[in-house]
Amino acid sequence: MATEQQERAKTDQLRIHNADELEHIAGREKEDLQGWIPSLASDEEIRVALEKAFDYRGDITLTLKDGRQVQGYIFDRRTGTSLADSLVRMIPATERTKLSIPYAEIAALHFSGRDTAAGKSFEAWVKKYWEKKARGEKNIQIEPEKLD
Repeated sequence: MATEQQERAKTDQLRIHNADELEHIAGREKEDLQGWIPSLASDEEIRVALEKAFDYRGDITLTLKDGRQVQGYIFDRRTGTSLADSLVRMIPATERTKLSIPYAEIAALHFSGRDTAAGKSFEAWVKKYWEKKARGEKNIQIEPEKLD
């Protein structure tokens, strides 16, 4: 249940009829990260790499300092003041469980899975649409990708 202050803020926002007046944050430029193995030499490099891993829409392989490897999807991260109190939350590819792994236990990171969101922008679809239209195709529509 929302607080009175949250409800008031929501109501105030709905009063704005011009979408350009709403507050927006800048987006990020998408990088091709598939196959990348970042350097984790400093605390900052670890934090940056794990932030990119969180945004990645494919599997990540983490090598832990005890030698174990865990492959799966990173669905959450919690950043603290140090690597010991920061962690990633991952769903392993081979199990139906959720793991919490402190940043301090991570020795290496590999963007090992295919990024399922790569090339799926609206601009990419429009480009494909015009290519199909130029070839004379009819009934052009967005088709879902086949699952692996």
